Amino acid sequence: MSSPLDLLAPKGLALLGLLGPLVVLYILKVRRKKKRVASTWLWASAKRDLIARSPFQKLIAQVPLILQALALLLLAFALARPATRGRAITGDHLAIIVDASASMSAESAAGAETKSRMELARKVAEDILSSLGPGSDALLLEAGRDARVVAPLDRDVVRLKAALKALRVHDVEGDLGAAVALAVDRLRQLGGSRRIVVITDGNLAAPTALSGASLPIEVITVGTPVENAAIVRVDVRSGIEPTLKREQVQAFLVVANFGKAPRELYVTMREDNASDILASRKILVAPGERQAVVLDFLPAPGDYRRGLLFDIAPHDAMEVDDMAFARVPAGDKLPVAYVAPDPQNISPWIERAIVSDPATTLKTMSVAELGKPGAVEMDSFVVVEGACPDFVPGGDLLIVAPPPGRCFGTVVGRTLESPAITSWESGDARMRFLSLDGVSISRAAALKPEGPTQELIRTQDGTIATDISTPTRTGTLLGFDVGDSDWPLKASFVLFMRNLLEQARIHRAHGITGPARAGEPLRVRLPASAKDVEVKGPTGDRLDVSLRGGLAVVPEISKVGLYQLAWQGPEAGSFVAPANLTSAAESDLGSVMAPAGSGADAVKVTAAGAEPDAHNEWGWVLALVALGFVVFDVWYLTRKPRLAPTAPAEPKRPPAPERRAAA
Repeated sequence: MSSPLDLLAPKGLALLGLLGPLVVLYILKVRRKKKRVASTWLWASAKRDLIARSPFQKLIAQVPLILQALALLLLAFALARPATRGRAITGDHLAIIVDASASMSAESAAGAETKSRMELARKVAEDILSSLGPGSDALLLEAGRDARVVAPLDRDVVRLKAALKALRVHDVEGDLGAAVALAVDRLRQLGGSRRIVVITDGNLAAPTALSGASLPIEVITVGTPVENAAIVRVDVRSGIEPTLKREQVQAFLVVANFGKAPRELYVTMREDNASDILASRKILVAPGERQAVVLDFLPAPGDYRRGLLFDIAPHDAMEVDDMAFARVPAGDKLPVAYVAPDPQNISPWIERAIVSDPATTLKTMSVAELGKPGAVEMDSFVVVEGACPDFVPGGDLLIVAPPPGRCFGTVVGRTLESPAITSWESGDARMRFLSLDGVSISRAAALKPEGPTQELIRTQDGTIATDISTPTRTGTLLGFDVGDSDWPLKASFVLFMRNLLEQARIHRAHGITGPARAGEPLRVRLPASAKDVEVKGPTGDRLDVSLRGGLAVVPEISKVGLYQLAWQGPEAGSFVAPANLTSAAESDLGSVMAPAGSGADAVKVTAAGAEPDAHNEWGWVLALVALGFVVFDVWYLTRKPRLAPTAPAEPKRPPAPERRAAA
């Protein structure tokens, strides 16, 4: 089914302006030379032209004029690139989903040029829009980590094509499922035939997201398989250098080769805004292999909490996964603040469990000193015994034997005499690898948390340990003094304290509530007194941020890199949060997408090159015809005039002599 003729370059019609000068040349009088002739009878018409005052003469349709005008018309239309649409997209309503994940930034060969997969996808989307039938409308969606409507349902092809320019690649692991669900939701209520076309490179973290949709889905793949190497994992920790016995920053990376040939790569590590290389390694990664790389350096005091950049060279078709980002840990030793009404009279059991860990530093203070600015580092592990202050700075929190009343959401109630432990939350990270069997407690306070899921240790008379965590910290409340039990005499108490310290150390090292990946919300733990938070992205642009209870949340981060956070308040400061891609699904640029689903629900998958071009250009045909007219015109003007043949004249016979009749 062919569609009406289109002019892909209408500016070429400007050549039609030469028709005017061409006609003028044919109506202008020729200036003739004066010559003497014997008679003007044969030159009467020329004489009339000379006598006339107008410089123009009457236009006479001549063969050269017609040939030259036709050649000019054809050349003008050839320059305008006339084209007919080779195929039409059937359907009253069409949803076009363009994959905007990180792998779409990879470059592929497109004829003599090299284009990114996103550029190829835009071209395919333009061809599809040009192929829409009369009366059809289209919806344009962008599929990154989340789905975004780029253009609502519209019949204006020009406006839809303009909206394609807003499509951009995000440094995220794509999720086409959300975009398909959104497209189905937008088209479900419409009448007539409905279709969904997905344009992707086939690097899908969840290919099954395309199957099972209630509307027909067609997948068009762009790009060709290319070799690629990537950093698929990064982790930075503090350790001790065995020879010098100094603190050491250790970076653990995993480099994967998704190509079919071995790759020789240089892996380097440097600090943000610094050109000096802190550490480097040369590795040879076999095809399909993942190789672990360890880089380390001895930090100076000014290096703590600074951003780290990792790079593999040489770069390849997809540069976003050739880099990774991290942060120098705050230090190997975890600061612990022990707060009590009398700092000289603290629990020796808890103190002994803390100082037995060589990676901790203990500082005791009174409840009054707790409120002084700078008394507690923002990522310290805080132990409060015999009190429950309204505001506790620092990081993770352990409250032991608080007074009756409300304490961080938990109500501390009556005293329980000799409560017998019946169960505990063994799946909680704080209760890993320990057992409370045989632990005897002489007295404890009954605790009533806000919800049953916050119960950590239960007895036959009630709960005696609860979870008081907030979005910015992990908090634990023990309703009894460990000295009023035999728990410190058992190995489970040492394991419990080690679990708390290890959790606090992990939170301190990362500073966020989980690994930061591009495309997901960035959650950063700040002091509870923080206010006026500002966030700058890797490119220096300011981002929206919400702050509640010390938890700063950036709703969406679409770029990998280092995010700078700064806040005001009594504990003003700044923070660097890294975000990475680290996705094997996006970095495997050599994969070929197979049809999804089976039977009637199978999704049709075709390569963009296998699809007929939406435009069949005819400019070259018109140019050839124009050339034919020019050649004919040249022949016509240079031909020799053909003379009409004349019959040979018969020779005249002399007249016969007259004969007189005989008399």
